[in-house]
Amino acid sequence: MSFVTTHVLNTVAGEPGRKVPVVLKFRETAAESWTILGQGVTDENGRLQDLVPANYRAKPGHYCLTFDSTSLSKFFPEVSVHFAVSDPRQQYHIPLLLSEFGYTTYRGT
Repeated sequence: MSFVTTHVLNTVAGEPGRKVPVVLKFRETAAESWTILGQGVTDENGRLQDLVPANYRAKPGHYCLTFDSTSLSKFFPEVSVHFAVSDPRQQYHIPLLLSEFGYTTYRGT
């Protein structure tokens, strides 16, 4: 399991967001360009636990999860969640709760 994981929940249907493409990007500071660290598709439970390659050494900086949410919302076809990592030894679980006209996210466990 990578140090950044996610899952998608379809809050209208009350079920997992299956087969949602996700990209994880990194940059050390806001002035730098993004580097793609990994990408994948959520499983049947709406989870994606192997975004980061096993040989990636986590480091502090800015991270961004971008979800291709067109299958769940025509109004929000793409959702980007930016977050800062200060302690790369910790686990960062960033869920996305999505409906047709709204979404929310948080740092989970």
